[in-house]
Amino acid sequence: MKKIKVFDTTLRDGEQAAGSRLGTHAKVEIAKQLEKLNVDVIEAGFPISSPEDFNSVVEISKAVRKPVICGLTRAVAKDIDVCGQALKYAAKSRIHTGIAVSDIHVMHKFKDLRYGKTIKEKKEKILDMAVKAVLQAKQYTDDVEFYAEDAGRADRKYLFEIVHAVIDAGATVVNIPDTTGYSVPEQFGDLIYNIKTKVSNVDNAVISVHCHNDLGMAVSNTLAAILNGAGQIEGTINGIGERAGNAAIEEVIMALKIRAGYYDIDTDIEIKELYKTSRLVADKLNLTIPQNKAVIGKNAFAHSSGIHVDGFLKNRDTYEIINPDDIGFPKSSVVLTARTGKHGLRHRLNDLGYSFKDDELEQIYQRFLVVADKKSEVVDEDLIAIINDEIKTVEEVIKLEYLHSISGTGTIPSATVEILKNGKKIRGTAFGDGPVDAIYKAINCVVKDIKFELLDFELGAASGGTDAMATAAVKVKDDRITVIGNGASTDVVEASAKAYINGINKLYSYSE
Repeated sequence: MKKIKVFDTTLRDGEQAAGSRLGTHAKVEIAKQLEKLNVDVIEAGFPISSPEDFNSVVEISKAVRKPVICGLTRAVAKDIDVCGQALKYAAKSRIHTGIAVSDIHVMHKFKDLRYGKTIKEKKEKILDMAVKAVLQAKQYTDDVEFYAEDAGRADRKYLFEIVHAVIDAGATVVNIPDTTGYSVPEQFGDLIYNIKTKVSNVDNAVISVHCHNDLGMAVSNTLAAILNGAGQIEGTINGIGERAGNAAIEEVIMALKIRAGYYDIDTDIEIKELYKTSRLVADKLNLTIPQNKAVIGKNAFAHSSGIHVDGFLKNRDTYEIINPDDIGFPKSSVVLTARTGKHGLRHRLNDLGYSFKDDELEQIYQRFLVVADKKSEVVDEDLIAIINDEIKTVEEVIKLEYLHSISGTGTIPSATVEILKNGKKIRGTAFGDGPVDAIYKAINCVVKDIKFELLDFELGAASGGTDAMATAAVKVKDDRITVIGNGASTDVVEASAKAYINGINKLYSYSE
């Protein structure tokens, strides 16, 4: 199987994402993790851009020994000299120099007359600058990569001319960037094919591709280029970078891995480190990974639909083409929603150590559906609260049938409850210092055949978020015993009422 190189530019192009900034210490930490990931090249920064970027390239060169450490430059003599100095500690170094080649870039970025008056003169000047940049970079390292900026929109004849010239000058890698994300896979693949077949000295260098994601096709363009002869791919972890970002390395790698029979191409990437690397980069840049992000998003191995859950539980391969263990992902999960189904619920309950009879499971499932309709996801803590609330250990002498409360600024809290007792509905109404106090007083109006008092009241949340299941616990006592009542609901007031009712029922059971 043919091997291709992986060039990671997370620390250079990735850091150029709007609002992102990494200090030297964080860059070194990420670089060490990229070494564990076993990338072939780490583009450590743009040394001329700032003293901190220069220092980061120096420190990464000292800290990381296995991958090639690369620095970016323009086709400017001072850039190249500074980059060469920054890389002097690298065990293996590369200078990545280049210049714009598309007509739109040539005309608008090189307006100054010193580059020529006509586009023909400007292109001749740019060709000369490209060759001189490669020759100068060769004074610092044998490994020189040349980038032809905006190659995706360049005139092909001119692009081929530049590629030939820089390879003659000694470039070991030629980068064909789709700088603006303009290309489509068929077109970009064809471009790489034509470079490989029409540039006579192309076998003396590796063709690399660097795709941006402005139209959402960075990964697709990269894969098309691989099929047409690219020997190195460039990208970033999590696809971060300028504008809409770069090709996401983890997606390209896993496409090659999972579809090996189609591509017949591999890399030396340690895929077990993908998830860890992704999370480290996100953490250091304070970026949120979209939940539906391919390969490493939270939902990448989560199943919700009843049909999907049922198939997944029977055999992982029915709905998962990647084994999460392979990339270091914590685990697959069944996300409990209103569409999960009873099979998925039973599976999660078993994982939590619970086993129920069919009628009990049905009872829990019906309550689960009520809660799931109010929440985007029912988590384990919610399930435990539902179980504690639904599976009663005492007979329900009284049962809450109806509850209505009013409270607010400038309003006297009041509550009305309807209690089912001995087959008869009894209504009680009361005012209180707050909604819970009013509800408890309304319940007291109904329950008059036993004497008891409230000793303690606690309110909590089963899980995080404003839609969390509220849990309530009360301590009530009569003249013989003290008991704990529990209740749960997405409504804190209802949870409080249920806890009080549960406590009273326990007092009834102990009085028999």
